[in-house]
Amino acid sequence: MDVTVIFTLLIICSLTEAQLQQQPDPDSNSYLKPAGSHVEAGNPSEHQQTCTQDINAVLREMSASLAGLKVEVKYLQKENEVNEKELELQKRELDKLKQQDQANKKELELQKRELDKLKQQDQAHEGELITIKASANITENQVEALRREGEVKQVAFSASLMDSGYGDVGPFNAKTTLVFRRVVTNIGNAYNPNTGFFIAPVRGVYHFVFHIHGHGHASHPTGAVLFKNGERTFVAYEYQPSHFASTANSITLLLEVGDVVFLRQWENTRIYDSDSHHTTFSGHLIFTM
Repeated sequence: MDVTVIFTLLIICSLTEAQLQQQPDPDSNSYLKPAGSHVEAGNPSEHQQTCTQDINAVLREMSASLAGLKVEVKYLQKENEVNEKELELQKRELDKLKQQDQANKKELELQKRELDKLKQQDQAHEGELITIKASANITENQVEALRREGEVKQVAFSASLMDSGYGDVGPFNAKTTLVFRRVVTNIGNAYNPNTGFFIAPVRGVYHFVFHIHGHGHASHPTGAVLFKNGERTFVAYEYQPSHFASTANSITLLLEVGDVVFLRQWENTRIYDSDSHHTTFSGHLIFTM
């Protein structure tokens, strides 16, 4: 039932009851029927009883409606609680997915850095392999030519790193062959300024000296190592955070015909040279065997 209808009914019943209470005694001469009134003369208790019954009926209907509303409210509250729990679970799952995504991004970044590092090392090894293959071909030709010419007994060379200009070499991620391009002495032509390799023309005892120069740096030392064929021998290494850094070493080796001697720059180091020829590589035959 509409609320407006209910209140209208209550007002009508209240007014009717008030009018009935104000009516004078029927036997009185002053009794007058109210003008315009739709309430007929009768027993007041009957009218009160009717209004009371109507009000009770309305109240019962309102009570039933209110009970239905309470049930609906409880149902909606339970449904709302279920929805809130579902939303909380979804929020936790979303946070978990975000954390996993961040962890995956970090893992991918680490894998990318490692891959880049491996690519750099692979490129360095590939270039070194090409150089070794080329030098092997050159070595075979040189050895064959020396054998045809006969035994050579006078061998000596001396060279600096840069042919002209100045600057730093490195740093590199792996050991890199140094090519000393400015040749001062090359008696016997055993040193190749294109590859940086000294190839023994005769069996004998040789002496080698190498001086390595660099600018001091907090993260990049200065250093090189001398190789006999694929074997590492002596190292010259210097770490200085500032100013100039110089280091040197020497070695005496018994070489067979065709043995290769060369220098490699140490990984993560810087080597400097200029027109003053700070960085040098020298060697000579002491005596044959």
